[in-house]
Amino acid sequence: MVFTTFSTKEITSVIKSLNTKNSHAYDEIYTKLLKISATYMCSSLTYICNKSIWLGIFPDHLRFSILKPMYNKGNRMNPTNYRHISLLASFLEVFEKTLYIRLTEHIYSNKLLEGNQFGLRKGIASEDAIFKLANEVSNLRHRGITQKKEQNIHNMVKV
Repeated sequence: MVFTTFSTKEITSVIKSLNTKNSHAYDEIYTKLLKISATYMCSSLTYICNKSIWLGIFPDHLRFSILKPMYNKGNRMNPTNYRHISLLASFLEVFEKTLYIRLTEHIYSNKLLEGNQFGLRKGIASEDAIFKLANEVSNLRHRGITQKKEQNIHNMVKV
């Protein structure tokens, strides 16, 4: 994959597309603040993202997240009734999303996914695999029944 540098336009677009949340990670930068200051921070973020890709080094301070337990249902004293969410640094979210967009564009434009790859693709769910399998089995059964009928008719005509 030939990698072209991220543009400030791409980074700004990603920042604007982030969900505005009332939570923050250890960096204490709310998404709303990042969106407001995007025009001032975009050049620096673009530089950091491009440098990270070219050097193959990911900044250590962005590797951390805050894990928060989120209650689902049932007894609040039972730890299995909680799931965890990871609060990521705002800059990491920008970097991840920008890289994700680039990688998916590359994968789709070069047709690198097999047609029967169902999970983790936009607009295609793993349930689609079940539907396709059921449909193919149904078609095979129908063809088998039709062939048996034709064979029976053929045998009747011979007699």
